[in-house]
Amino acid sequence: MKLTVVRHTKVDVPKGICYGVSDVDLAATAPNEIERIVRELQNEIFDVVYTSPLSRCRVLAKAIRPEQEQIADARLLELNFGDWEMVPWQQIYESEQGKVWFNDYLHEKCPNGQSYLDIVAAMKDFITELQQKEYEHVLIVAHAGIIRTLISITKQRNPFGVLELPIAFGDIFTFDI
Repeated sequence: MKLTVVRHTKVDVPKGICYGVSDVDLAATAPNEIERIVRELQNEIFDVVYTSPLSRCRVLAKAIRPEQEQIADARLLELNFGDWEMVPWQQIYESEQGKVWFNDYLHEKCPNGQSYLDIVAAMKDFITELQQKEYEHVLIVAHAGIIRTLISITKQRNPFGVLELPIAFGDIFTFDI
């Protein structure tokens, strides 16, 4: 099965702010970014379209395939940063809890949030469910954390250091599962 995974377009959040599962607005540049992505994927045939429930993903999924149902799945949510949502990354880096988390984000949960292994477990469950269906090509619109997770669970990269992988807004990735 082939997965085409697209990261949502730019958001209207100041640079350096942690926004994980916060449902933030799209940036003013979104229409142009969406148009480019739609053009790049126009000749692809998808059996099904899955999206994160957050509006920044749902809008893009609908634009890519307006004629297909979009299935919102909570397992495609970005990492829940808990108390750090909408807090400057610099403030998080400098905090004691932040230092602990960045030292072992695989196992440590964000305060009132998740660890990286939490989204790995959700993605493995999601992939297992997909494999039980007869899909040949699946479109997924999600977040950088989900793409990084797919990169690590498909063995393209060790989970240590996966947070440093650059995943640009609107990037398109393909995985064979």
